[in-house]
Amino acid sequence: MCEYFSASDDDAAVRVLDQPGGPHRSAFDVVPLKGFDPVVVMARLEAILTGCTYEEASERPRSGQVLSSPEAESAFVLSVSDSLQEALASASHTSLIDAAGRWAETDELRQSGVAPETALEALVQLGGLADRARSAGFRLFCWWAL
Repeated sequence: MCEYFSASDDDAAVRVLDQPGGPHRSAFDVVPLKGFDPVVVMARLEAILTGCTYEEASERPRSGQVLSSPEAESAFVLSVSDSLQEALASASHTSLIDAAGRWAETDELRQSGVAPETALEALVQLGGLADRARSAGFRLFCWWAL
């Protein structure tokens, strides 16, 4: 289970672990995206949206960085890179349509059976979340429950 959400800073994001059931049970702005992992899948998306390589995207600051204790038993919080957040927030609908098709063709999403239409729906939701976060001066995070 992955829930992407915005928070003012890393400390506020990690506090979501104090909430049973994750960020959707709190005051966070949340987009639930089951199966869209915040490490590999989001780095693939960043590469598509920004034109960099997957390796460059995965090495960017805050790209899938675990912020909570790795010893957490059932859930943890990861950061989303600022460059992916900005790319999502500033993307036009036309560029999201193009990106969705390319994203759905990645091994990770293809093996999960994610259709381009589903990828586009996820991108539209993530783009809205990123835009609202940018307007509020917030950053994006992912609550990942096992």
